[in-house]
Amino acid sequence: MILLDKSAVLDGLFAQWDAIDDVVGDLAEAEWQAPTSLPGWSVRDVVAHVVGTESMLQGAPTPQADIDVSTLAHVRNDIGVLNELWVRELSVLPAGELLQRYRDVTAERRDALAAISDDDWNTETFTPAGPDSYGRFMRVRVFDCWMHEHDIRDALERPATDPTGSSPELALDELTASMGFVVGKLGRAPEGSRVSIVLTGPLGRTINVAVDGRARVVDDFGGDEPTTTITLDALLFARLAGGRQALDHGVVGYGGDQAVGRRIVEHLNFVI
Repeated sequence: MILLDKSAVLDGLFAQWDAIDDVVGDLAEAEWQAPTSLPGWSVRDVVAHVVGTESMLQGAPTPQADIDVSTLAHVRNDIGVLNELWVRELSVLPAGELLQRYRDVTAERRDALAAISDDDWNTETFTPAGPDSYGRFMRVRVFDCWMHEHDIRDALERPATDPTGSSPELALDELTASMGFVVGKLGRAPEGSRVSIVLTGPLGRTINVAVDGRARVVDDFGGDEPTTTITLDALLFARLAGGRQALDHGVVGYGGDQAVGRRIVEHLNFVI
């Protein structure tokens, strides 16, 4: 299991909830209805999804729907069904009431998470990334909410003036943890590959993946040069991983074995 510092993750999660509130707190009705890059979802649907997920984690029962939501074109799996049930349940609320629900449930979650014991924080549970610690689950929540903040910002054409902070760093940590799977399983990098994904911009970092029996994220290659280098903006990397943006190879730099690099980037979209 991945064990994470509780204070650091919760500080990032609480900051991320505040960031979403800052974006949607003064929206006009037409802005709430703006379509996002997520098929079938408007800005208000994205907020409703966050409300639903946090309500579920607070123990609220799963709502029922008047239709079989699994038949909707944008619903692709069981998690999508669960998300859509909450979105439809909350769709009847006026925007002001939905915003208040968001504030109420995130306040409840802050209190509950602040009171959680270290043992419960580190206990194994189900997460969207598979069985792992409850702390890992909360880092996934940081990632999810950070991605949705930018879904909203993109829809409203309101890019973040300062994209840095604890929330995006934790979100990129979560993406980094899955890069062995992306490079080895999805991108089919061959045995012996050393892949460096160089993220640029304010959130820049380098993610190294070595394929030695299996692909895994490593600190470095022990003095060896990478066999493939992929260079792109960190936010673009996240948007591609989340399936939010169409791939344009022209804005990605490739070095070494470019065929491997291009194949990895073409399979970067792994988020549910």
